[in-house]
Amino acid sequence: MLTNGRALTLIVFMVAIGAHGVYHAQTAARDKLAVAKTATCTFTVYATGMWKSGEAEGALKTGKLSVQFSEINSDEGSARLVSGFGIYDIIVRLAPGALHFIQAYRDGPLYTTTIFDQESRDGRLKAVHTRHEYSEISLPGFTSRPEQYYGDCAVGP
Repeated sequence: MLTNGRALTLIVFMVAIGAHGVYHAQTAARDKLAVAKTATCTFTVYATGMWKSGEAEGALKTGKLSVQFSEINSDEGSARLVSGFGIYDIIVRLAPGALHFIQAYRDGPLYTTTIFDQESRDGRLKAVHTRHEYSEISLPGFTSRPEQYYGDCAVGP
């Protein structure tokens, strides 16, 4: 039988061991972000925003979006976005807990992708991709409303 003091000691020990495992996983993911040279992201769920009769509303949808980054240099703050429309130079920022990619287009849209230092599964890291864009006309297959995508990324050297 455990006394109250021993039970408390056992609980503290178990929490410390569990916290160490979480801390170790976060540290490994953080280190992975700090030395990342490539990232391939897949997003499968997204939310869209719109306004109807002046009221903001949103909708959750499923779909697949892939984003690929290369030549990531967080020391210099640069990276390249590889897309079906070409290769673009973009801004990258390493922050505590995340790696941010910023795409500011001259014709208006702003896209951001954040990879978090949290594993989703199989060594992939949780990520979010946001598109700040709006047009009165909505065309299928093109971004015409604000969107936020949820998924994960494979990060490599």
